[in-house]
Amino acid sequence: MLLNSDMLRLARQLRGFNQTDAAKRLGMDQSLLSRTENGVVEFRDDLAAKASAAYRLPVEFFGQRDPVYGAPVSVHPMWRRKSDVLAREMDAVVAELNLRVMHMRRLLEGAEIANTNQLPRLDIEEYQSPAAIAGLVRAHWRVPSGPLQNLTSLAEKAGIIVCHSSLHGASISGVTFAVPGMPPLIVLNSEQPGDRLRFTLAHEIGHLIMHRFPTPDMEQEANAFAVALLMPPNDIRPYFVGKKIDLSVLAALKPEWRVSMAALLMESRRQKAVSEHQYTYLWKQISARGYRLREPPELDIPIEMPEILRRVFEVHLTALGYTVMEIAKLFCVHPSELKEFYGLADEELPRPRKFTVLK
Repeated sequence: MLLNSDMLRLARQLRGFNQTDAAKRLGMDQSLLSRTENGVVEFRDDLAAKASAAYRLPVEFFGQRDPVYGAPVSVHPMWRRKSDVLAREMDAVVAELNLRVMHMRRLLEGAEIANTNQLPRLDIEEYQSPAAIAGLVRAHWRVPSGPLQNLTSLAEKAGIIVCHSSLHGASISGVTFAVPGMPPLIVLNSEQPGDRLRFTLAHEIGHLIMHRFPTPDMEQEANAFAVALLMPPNDIRPYFVGKKIDLSVLAALKPEWRVSMAALLMESRRQKAVSEHQYTYLWKQISARGYRLREPPELDIPIEMPEILRRVFEVHLTALGYTVMEIAKLFCVHPSELKEFYGLADEELPRPRKFTVLK
């Protein structure tokens, strides 16, 4: 088997090892491991066998020829937590993203995804503001006025693959990974509550639509896009008119608009429904009650579960007659990896019939 040094590096990063730790596990000098990962020294079969054991991956993993991509241009930090992401954590996240794209490439050879919407590409410099672009996107997707009922479903209908992951414990809310020839992938941190998942998804959609290249203002622009996509100013304004905005009003609006109380408070300020004094007072109340870290659980928004990947797996496990073991072999991973990444149990499932187009 012809071995690929890029896969040796990818496996190490996926498991969260630096080169020093990995070299000890592999019983070799760090400098030799570095040269092997960089393709300077031949990647030999005996090292592949050791790496298979150390990284808990089949030997076949190291023979894959898929391209390996670097970090995305934007990573959305986790709100209300440390903002620093360790290099080791970032390496593990990028390795996971590469693996997910590799898996998608194999899955989509047997199941076609039919999009009912398109993902527009609107250059931020050609439009007045991120809010204007958000309005155009809602119109393009034929979204009725008012709260968005299921943003994940809208994203999937536009050809975006959405999935949830622990992201190796990194302080990252979400990340977008778009590579040539594949549908864009958005991975959301599963530790977030439902309202934060929706905001993060809207933020990442904003990047896909507005940003072809990184800019100094791209994170603020994506946030502004997310706010306007989830809470169009003209649609939400009547909900603030004639009300004295307090925590009870914010709590009542949260289930309807499916955004956080904090987001609603900030929008009420933009709508000039609260004075600066009221705004500061309410923020102090939110902080004093610990709502900046965790809003009341009884107000939690139901988590929107992605459907497309689940349905693609169903096609393979039923219509195409694969078993979980066979999918693991297709992906060059152990079945336990499928359970961790996709929630697939290590069991045999029935084998009916035919190729299916997902709509």
